[in-house]
Amino acid sequence: MIQGVSKILVMGKPITHQHILRNFGERLQKVRKSQGISQEQLAALLSMHRTYVGMVERGERNPTIRTLYKIAKALKVKSSDLLPF
Repeated sequence: MIQGVSKILVMGKPITHQHILRNFGERLQKVRKSQGISQEQLAALLSMHRTYVGMVERGERNPTIRTLYKIAKALKVKSSDLLPF
């Protein structure tokens, strides 16, 4: 750990990379479904494959900042609305 930087804890446990990806995916799925958009439709808006969208929603892929921006723009939300922290 870097000196002077504390671990981020959730309910007393450190946040892992997988935890962040899973929570991001859950938020993405919730926003997408609340707008009545299918994975196929979102993938088409993003010019990406539907399986990639599904993998992001399951926390199996780590999208780039550029992809986060594209997703937020396609869903007409702020990028920060999709972040799990």
